[in-house]
Amino acid sequence: MSTAISVLGGVGLFLLGMTVMTEGLKALAGSALRTVLGKAAATPLLGSFWGAIVTLLVQSSSATTMTTIGLVSAGLLTFQQGLGLVFGANVGTTGTGWLVALIGVRVSLTAAALPMIFVGALAKLLARGRISGVGAALAGFGLVLFGLTTLQQGMGGLAERLHPADLPVVLAGPEARWWSGLVGVLVLVVVGLVMTALMQSSTAAVAVTLSAHYAGAVGLDQACALIIGQNIGTATSSSLAAIGASTTAKRLAIAYVLFKLIAALIALVLFPFVTPLLLRASKTVDGVTLLAGYHTAYNLVGVLVLLPLVNRFTRLVERILPERGSPLTRCLDPSALATPIVAVEAVRKTIAQALATVCGSIEAALLGRAEPIRLGKDAVSVQEAAHALRQAQMFLSDVTGPPDTDDEQQRLTSTLHALDHASRLAESANGPIDFGAVGGGPEDIRTRELCAEAMRGAAAIARGVAAPLRAAQVTAISPDAGAVADRRVISTSEAITELERCAMQLGELQRTHRSTTLGAVVNGTLTADAALVRVETVRSLEALSRHAWRSAAHLVGYG
Repeated sequence: MSTAISVLGGVGLFLLGMTVMTEGLKALAGSALRTVLGKAAATPLLGSFWGAIVTLLVQSSSATTMTTIGLVSAGLLTFQQGLGLVFGANVGTTGTGWLVALIGVRVSLTAAALPMIFVGALAKLLARGRISGVGAALAGFGLVLFGLTTLQQGMGGLAERLHPADLPVVLAGPEARWWSGLVGVLVLVVVGLVMTALMQSSTAAVAVTLSAHYAGAVGLDQACALIIGQNIGTATSSSLAAIGASTTAKRLAIAYVLFKLIAALIALVLFPFVTPLLLRASKTVDGVTLLAGYHTAYNLVGVLVLLPLVNRFTRLVERILPERGSPLTRCLDPSALATPIVAVEAVRKTIAQALATVCGSIEAALLGRAEPIRLGKDAVSVQEAAHALRQAQMFLSDVTGPPDTDDEQQRLTSTLHALDHASRLAESANGPIDFGAVGGGPEDIRTRELCAEAMRGAAAIARGVAAPLRAAQVTAISPDAGAVADRRVISTSEAITELERCAMQLGELQRTHRSTTLGAVVNGTLTADAALVRVETVRSLEALSRHAWRSAAHLVGYG
């Protein structure tokens, strides 16, 4: 009974310590975790490398994976780049196994662990900010060490009752049939999977296996089979978390499960060849270190196999779970709410896509070619854009807590301004504006041209914000009457300046147009009704241009 209590207590302390330490390290990292992952995933290979490093530092593949989901959902990373980070997180999470192998099972760390817990708890309770995060990380690390010591003591008692011979045989002898060893491997794989599913932590399950082998309760080959199952089992928590989540979260969960299954299949195929080599190596290297190395190599091989095939793997996952719903609101993933700064970026991208849609529709109406705007393969309307902006407003209301830094506060403020102007623009565009009511005089034609140019410029700026992986440049199109459009690439600041010029000129032109149009009533050229309709239409065009300019300017930080 005391043995079971020691084993269960050790596992519980280990899990609690990992949770506290991870929360402390995440608080210590703050928004830097989002920044590092965002900049590190330029390519899937680089993303895998930095995903492993970041996971090793924060001691949580879940933290890396959930942050990655938020970044992909917000459009700051492509799905393919997110996969690279998730692949790397699987390698980084094996670092805890090395901690257990090199320190945890060899030395009683109670004398060092208890002072760590005391000092860390005081810092966590009495301090704030990063000092509190350091305290939580220190206390959590002390709990992990104390849990390992307790687990080691329990495994010592378990080894007196459980021997490797009591477990299924995984390597058939020379006189046994080949499938008897395979059955033993599969049984232990299932046992390892169940262990992880119950503990909701592959790290804790692997720690139990390493401690059991060190105590002599489990053979080296049997521990390898258990580790394969424990690595598969860690995908169960991701699968459960994806239930009811967004398409992005479900896709990453599917990719995670497929990665684990493919890596396990490779390990099972190589098992009859690798395990004898490990048994021979155990004569010179202790088995716990070999198991830690096997755990890392097992995940690393899976990454090396899938990375060259990441394009096909991405298409496979997208084919298994196609995207549904409006393309304008796909960024508003509830998982992004876990990181406020990521949630703000998701709203900014939604605003940019809606702004591009509304401006494109207005330009098409002014040029007499009204048609739905396409985002990728999907056609969207002004009504959908207005609905998306309302969704963005509600989504932003769910973000809890004030921004941490002045930059983040300014970012949120500019986002709110951009959302307000974009909403006013969509509301006006949905109103009873008769774009054909603009007359055929020089001022009327110039008004239409300036508004169309403003819409074109704002849409180009918005598309640049919606695709942040591209350079901060805008393709300006200045068509001459009867001539082929002249395309030139300008900076975002120049585009904002041109957009402001259009809005200002429209404001001046609107005043002169009003006087001229109302004067035509006195001359008998226009009826009062026709003149007032033209004046109201030009006033509406000026308001549309102004809202488009202000929304675009706030989106790119020139508001």
